[in-house]
Amino acid sequence: MEKGAGSPAPGGSYPQKNAEILSSQYGINLFLAGLLLTFAWAVHAVGISKSHLLSYLITLMLIQLLWMLWYLCRSCTQRRLIRDKDTHAGARWLKCGITLFAVITLILDSFKIGYYIDFSNCLSPTEGIFPVTHAVHTILQVYFLWCHAKDIIQSFKTLERFGVIHSVFTNLLLWTNGVLTESKHQLNEHKERLITLGFGNITIVLDDHAPQCNCTTTTLCSIFSQGIYYLYPFNIEYHILASTMLYVLWKNIGRKVEHHQQHKTPFKFHGITVGMIFGLIVLISTIAIVVVYLIQIGGSKIKSELALTMFYLHAIFVLALMCTAGIIALLIYRLEDRSLDNSKNPARKLDAELLVGTAAGSWLLSWGSILAIICAQAHPKYTWYNLPYSALVIIEKYIQNLFIIESIHREQEKVNDNIKTLRIVTISRGSTLSLSPSYKEIYNGRAAHDSGEVPCLFKGSLCGRENGGGGRAKGTASQESSAVRPSASDFSFHSRNSVTNNKRRILKNIAAFLFLCNLSLWIPPAFGCRPEYDNGLEEIVFGFEPWIIVVNLAMPFSIFYRMHSAASLFEVNCKT
Repeated sequence: MEKGAGSPAPGGSYPQKNAEILSSQYGINLFLAGLLLTFAWAVHAVGISKSHLLSYLITLMLIQLLWMLWYLCRSCTQRRLIRDKDTHAGARWLKCGITLFAVITLILDSFKIGYYIDFSNCLSPTEGIFPVTHAVHTILQVYFLWCHAKDIIQSFKTLERFGVIHSVFTNLLLWTNGVLTESKHQLNEHKERLITLGFGNITIVLDDHAPQCNCTTTTLCSIFSQGIYYLYPFNIEYHILASTMLYVLWKNIGRKVEHHQQHKTPFKFHGITVGMIFGLIVLISTIAIVVVYLIQIGGSKIKSELALTMFYLHAIFVLALMCTAGIIALLIYRLEDRSLDNSKNPARKLDAELLVGTAAGSWLLSWGSILAIICAQAHPKYTWYNLPYSALVIIEKYIQNLFIIESIHREQEKVNDNIKTLRIVTISRGSTLSLSPSYKEIYNGRAAHDSGEVPCLFKGSLCGRENGGGGRAKGTASQESSAVRPSASDFSFHSRNSVTNNKRRILKNIAAFLFLCNLSLWIPPAFGCRPEYDNGLEEIVFGFEPWIIVVNLAMPFSIFYRMHSAASLFEVNCKT
């Protein structure tokens, strides 16, 4: 149980705990109401139109805008105050990532505005107001996260809990709306492809929400309508990243932190060439596979089967490489003896929970495919490749989750390789203590005495003695320089340090390789390359509607898992 900072009595934490419970319940009810409204629109419920859903989302965004403006104004008036910061929250690379997604989201909003203008005769005004409000909301929210994602709020805590949790669930509802809109588009394309694969026994009923009027400029309408669906994956990632960063801010309200300096860990390309090369090969080949897949699938039965076979073989090869890399990394960890950092850290805890929670989406789809292959009576040749693919998806995420979670919990090394190792030796002649150079300095010929400087270890003792000794001190220094030789312990330390550096280099290459592989595996489902839709075997075993519901529920989590894993692996690479 967290206590608010400066609580006068042990019981002072109870009001804050109650505020945390009340705000979380407020957010959940806000989300459930919006979720039911979204579901009602999706199934064409009587009396529920898209304008009702958009009006609800616009209202939530306006409330969040008012809260963010109030918070920014209050922070501006108190800018001279020293505030606690969570150094683990809101990393710079995470802010850069969410900014990139936000820029693409703004392009999506501009496409929606153009789409509304072209179909303004038969669209509700809310469909024009929504993208404008969403664009303003996006700009202010990104600015807010850049400036205040690390804040640990210690004033107006009850009010701020409601404001932050409102922002969290507003972004989750916007994410849900984006997922549903994109899924409906993918589903319509999927139904058309099934005909080419010979599954004519499945009823094809397109779920069309297209405007019931003609476009004023046909060319622009086509560009806007098609471009919107290619930009939705970035919008989806933007809102889920924003909600996670805001959730960490909510968890940090009233938290007491230990004031210790965190070492900055910038990303460096040095030493990860091998991992980057192999990762880029996987990335480029995946993009090529996706392009060919989208061209071939639905063209004819033979082309569709070849596209599915090509996808499965490529994915099996990539997943096998990722499993091997993950196992090697875990074996290296087993050989090392380094303690884990178990201190309280909301950002790190959320990362671990999201990894396991979102992986469940892929596991659900994989077990469904495995069960369908076992139970199906007829097995087209290409469906057999789905069996090792599904099994490797399960195994790879087991291994990768273990590697990432252990990596983010491992304590960083406190001694940097660039820092020269110093040791204190006793010179028997004259019993004078001196600070001798390390084996590295001796080997490279950069000992302190070469520059004419004698380091002072103990002011008033060693330095005073040397200053008082005159020529005797110089003679002692010259004797020291001739007496110091690299000992057996020095070479032993050098050997251990070399092994440690090699292990770190291997781990950094593995993290870089897995980072690019996860980005590669994010691309296919995000841009419509979804064999879970297209192979048709699961629809026969489970039924079309039940399997489509499972895919639509699980696929967003599977897509988010890859992007979140890539972000976590980037952090691992910086930390290693």
